Amino acid sequence: MDAGAVWAQSTTRALAAAGCETTLLLKARSTTDRLVEPLAGVAGVVVRRPYEESLVPDRGPHGLTPEQAVELITRLDGERRFDVVVLRGRRVAAVASHSETLAGRLWTCLADIPSGVADLTSSTVAELTDIALASRFLLCPSEELRGFLESAVPAACGRSVLLPPVVTTPGAPDAVSRPRVPLQLVYAGTFSPRRNTLEMTGLPAALAARGVPAELHMVGDVADRGPSDWGRRMVKALEDTPDVVWHGGRSRAETLELAARCDVALAWRHPDLDAALEPSLKTLEPGALGLPVVLNHTPAHEELFGADYPLYSGPGLDSVVDALARAADPGTHRAAAQRSAAVSAPFTLDQAVALLRSYLSLAFPSAPRGTNPRLPLKVVVAGHELKYLTRLVEHLDALPGIEVRVDEWEGLRTHDQYRSRELAAWADVVVCEWCGPNALFYARHKRDGQRLLVRLHRFELSTEWPRRLDIEKVDAVVCVSPHYAALARERASWPADKVVSLPSGVDVAQLSRPKLPGARYTLGMIGVAPSRKRVDRALDVLADLRRRDPRYTLAVKTRQPWDYWWVWNRPEERDYYERAYRRIQRSETLADGVVFDPYGPDVAVWLRRVGFVLSTSDDESFHLGPAEGAASGSVPAVLDWPGADTVYSRRWVHESPGAMADAVHAVVTGGRFDAVRAEARAEIAENYSMPRVLDAWTRLIVTGDRPEPVRPESGGPAG
Repeated sequence: MDAGAVWAQSTTRALAAAGCETTLLLKARSTTDRLVEPLAGVAGVVVRRPYEESLVPDRGPHGLTPEQAVELITRLDGERRFDVVVLRGRRVAAVASHSETLAGRLWTCLADIPSGVADLTSSTVAELTDIALASRFLLCPSEELRGFLESAVPAACGRSVLLPPVVTTPGAPDAVSRPRVPLQLVYAGTFSPRRNTLEMTGLPAALAARGVPAELHMVGDVADRGPSDWGRRMVKALEDTPDVVWHGGRSRAETLELAARCDVALAWRHPDLDAALEPSLKTLEPGALGLPVVLNHTPAHEELFGADYPLYSGPGLDSVVDALARAADPGTHRAAAQRSAAVSAPFTLDQAVALLRSYLSLAFPSAPRGTNPRLPLKVVVAGHELKYLTRLVEHLDALPGIEVRVDEWEGLRTHDQYRSRELAAWADVVVCEWCGPNALFYARHKRDGQRLLVRLHRFELSTEWPRRLDIEKVDAVVCVSPHYAALARERASWPADKVVSLPSGVDVAQLSRPKLPGARYTLGMIGVAPSRKRVDRALDVLADLRRRDPRYTLAVKTRQPWDYWWVWNRPEERDYYERAYRRIQRSETLADGVVFDPYGPDVAVWLRRVGFVLSTSDDESFHLGPAEGAASGSVPAVLDWPGADTVYSRRWVHESPGAMADAVHAVVTGGRFDAVRAEARAEIAENYSMPRVLDAWTRLIVTGDRPEPVRPESGGPAG
């Protein structure tokens, strides 16, 4: 079976094991039982055969078209509504993305996206954007593909999740034994020029010339036996080449059993495929069978197998013969087999089931305590800029027992008054984002028995709106940190029991990704405008560190100050940035040590190369950047702005840029980077994880339960 068929089989099994009643819709007429026979008897699995059941008129000889497939899925959905529609392939996903009926229920695997920037045309990006926006999740087989997709398609950020390939074997591999004479080689899969399958048939003769007797076993069908010259030559080589045994097409179980009786597996392929962004089953399955595998030496394979794996090959036949000759040595064979087994071990069906269960729990949360799905609690979220509450709105919208409507104002004071009055009369609970004119409006129109929650940001504290708000009409003012809760009570003269602290949420699951090599020497800063962010202090830290070790760099992910009219129109702001940027240009220490990266939602990808996330501001209400960095596996480095120690524990807070530089260098040179960043991640996950924060918000909205403020532990500096 090809990779798509293997994926369909393993994903169906995983969904069934995760508790789903799963319908597998076949694309084409079933000519063998290799795909569906292993699914027979699996509880909860139904296989639909559109050709045999005559479900679609005008069926072509090569399977359903994407349009036919989506039309059929929609028709079957009308008969019995699906909660999730899992698709693999860009063409069918592109058609499904334009279906209003299926939007939001698509879980899309995009294993066939372009693997190079040159192939990402504007039309391709637009198509992928449509797919992302229509999908609840984008199922990515590898971290590399997820990162590439998120960097190219901003809409994919926050929707991309990992679902690695599943390696299934007949049983536990036998203990690694000595390679036999003749050496038994095996290739199973698609026969094609880019898989080098024709060239493989020359391996037994080439090895014999080196004094290594060998026999090659090949499993699979040659799909193209027609006018293609390559297809005819492939069949002739399989049938006529000495020491090549062609087993034809076999079931997956038969193929794995046959491969397990061999000595070395072949995953050698044309260099055109070296840029592939997903791990191939041909590189993973041999280890589960107790076999070493010969494969191309690529960065992706090096990340999996290590730089010292002994059976890498280059593009030419001689390089593969060299690798196989090494595999004939018992010691090399044993070491390669052990490494291959370790690589394949995590790619299990149990792992896929656990991942799918976690995604199902996100997509289908249970009804919160205090709600009745038959009589939903009516919640309105109102404000002029709701990006900070996007996750809360999505979460509430997914909860049984809650009905959400959004009153999005065009500006601070501009809105549809008729709609706002209608929603004020409809709602049981109103959540106002920003303590501005929207909060004043909903306080004036509050009904008896209705509850009003107002979320206060730093910006509003310097305006007259908090003092004009009728606090008696407000059930709770929500601030993101205890320090700003205290400031709000003081400046607005509000009763203490009206103000609560509920922090920003951090998506630890999305942000927690493997670091790239050298990350410990990269400082990161997210956002440098306005000037109170104090990028000059970050430059002080970098200059101090680069005098000790030139490997330190500063990566800044930001919009530039001139992108904000309200910043660039102020002469003092322009003067500040001209001085700071001129300093970078003219300093031998800094000139090649600072990189500005474009602003965008791909923060999780960007953070993979960052070891320390800096907060050097004059003041902040919470400052999400260091918390997101810690969730990603970076170390937070925070200057002692007012209230910093109410958000972060003292060990991450430093008195000066010099002290921050000392702490960073001590962690790196002391060999404690991995240990310290693990402690930071654990702290952020415990205090600010998205599920914890969303649960606190839900309880506040549904039952009025007031959250307990986070109290970070005190402690010495990380260094």
